[in-house]
Amino acid sequence: MRNLKRMLLGAFILLLVLVVLAFVLENQQSISLIFLGWSAPQLPASLVMVLALLVGMLIGPILAWFLGRSSRASRKRLV
Repeated sequence: MRNLKRMLLGAFILLLVLVVLAFVLENQQSISLIFLGWSAPQLPASLVMVLALLVGMLIGPILAWFLGRSSRASRKRLV
C-alpha cells in the first residue's frame, strides 16, 4: 500500500511538472507592465504570472493570520 501511494504521488508530481513546463513554453512572449506610473522591464508572460501567483500565496496567509489575530483579540475583549 505504501508503494502504491509513493507511485501515485510520483505520478502526480511528474504530471504537475509537465503541466508547468508546457505552460512556461507556451507563454514565452514578452510583456511589459505599467502600474501607477511604474514601468516594469519586459518579461515573459509566464514569469509574470508565476510571480503574481507566488506573491498572492505569500500575502494570502499573512492577511488571514492578521485578520484572525484581530478577531481573536476582539472576542477576548467581549468576554
